[in-house]
Amino acid sequence: MSPSAIAFPEQVTVTALGTWPGIDPVEAAKVSLGLLSSPHLPSLAQLPARGVGSDAVGRTASLLLELPVDVQPYGWRFVDRPGHDHRRAVSALSTDVNVLADIAGAGDIIPPALKVQIIGPISLAAAIHLHYGERALRDYGARRDIAQSLAAGLVLHAQKLQSAVPGAQLVLQIDEPEIAAALAGTIPTASGYRTLRSIPASELRQTWSALATAAREAGFAQVAINLTPTDTAAEYTAPGAEEAKAAEKTAWRKALEIALESGLDAVALPLHLLDTGHWEQLAGALESGLGVWAGTVPTLAGRIPPSYSVLEERIMRPWRGLGLDLPLLKQLRITPDAGLAHLSPQEARTVLNRALELAERLSEIRYA
Repeated sequence: MSPSAIAFPEQVTVTALGTWPGIDPVEAAKVSLGLLSSPHLPSLAQLPARGVGSDAVGRTASLLLELPVDVQPYGWRFVDRPGHDHRRAVSALSTDVNVLADIAGAGDIIPPALKVQIIGPISLAAAIHLHYGERALRDYGARRDIAQSLAAGLVLHAQKLQSAVPGAQLVLQIDEPEIAAALAGTIPTASGYRTLRSIPASELRQTWSALATAAREAGFAQVAINLTPTDTAAEYTAPGAEEAKAAEKTAWRKALEIALESGLDAVALPLHLLDTGHWEQLAGALESGLGVWAGTVPTLAGRIPPSYSVLEERIMRPWRGLGLDLPLLKQLRITPDAGLAHLSPQEARTVLNRALELAERLSEIRYA
C-alpha cells in the first residue's frame, strides 16, 4: 500500500510512542485500550522497568531469526545459540501479547487498529555488538543480515498479533533513535577512541524501503518511521563534541528527507526539533498524502504539560505560515514528544489526556 492509498480518519487522532511506566502489562494494556479507543491508535506497551529483555533493544532482538543475543557488561551481543537473556526477551514479548489478547477479549474491545514498535535496523546495529566486541553497525554484512532477519521475524510477530486481536489492522512503528549519529559518523567505536564510519544515504534508503515492503507483506497495514533522536553527541567528553552535534543536526535533516522518499506511510518526530525548513519538508509530504505523527506534548517528569491552547500554537502557527489547507489536519496523529516510561503512571495518563484534548481542538479547527 502506498501512502496515497491510506484512508485517514475524519479527525485528528492520538497515539503513544510505546514505552509505559511500571512493570504491570495488565495495567498497561487496560490504559492503552481504554484511553486510546477508536479512532485513536492503541499500542502494545513496552515496560522497560522490568529489566533485561524488556528494554527496546532486547525486545526487538527477540524478533530476529537465527541471530540470538545475550547481554554483556557493554550491552547486547550476538552469540551462537540462544541463552537466558534471549529467552527472557522472547518470554516478555509473548507475555505482553497474551495479556493484550486477554484484556481485549474479556472486555470485548478488540480495537480496529493496533500499533507495535520495533527498533529499526540501523539503530539496532548500533546497539548490538559482534562476537569480538565491536558494534554491528561497523560491518556492512552485519547490517544487511540484521535487516533481513528483522524482516523475517516480523512475519511471525504479525501472525501472533493477528491471533491476539483478530480483525485489527496492524500498524508498525520503526524507531531509529541513532539514525542521525549513524549518518553523521559520530557513534563511538567499542574502544571509544574513534567513531564508526557513516553509513551511506543510499543504503539507508534501500534498507527502509525494503523493510517497509517486507512489513506490508507480513501483514502490517501501515508503516511509520519514528525519528525521535538520541542525543549521542551530548554524552561526549572528548574535544569535538560541538562539531559532532552540528553534524548530527545536519544528518537528522537528511534522515527526514530519506524517510519521506522511502515509501513509508507516516513519519513521527518531535515538534520542538523542527525549524522552518523541516516544516517545509513536511508540508510537501502532507500534500502528497503522508501521515505525520507530531510529537507535541512534553514528557518532563514532575511537570504538568502546557495547556492544549499553547500546544495548538506549536502546530497551527507553522501550518498557517505555510498556507497548508485545514482539511490536511486529519493526517496528523498527536503523540507525546518521547516515550513515557520515565514518568509516573499518573503523569503518563496526564500526558495522553492532554494529547486527546489537543486532538479534539485541532479537529474542531479542521471544520472551521
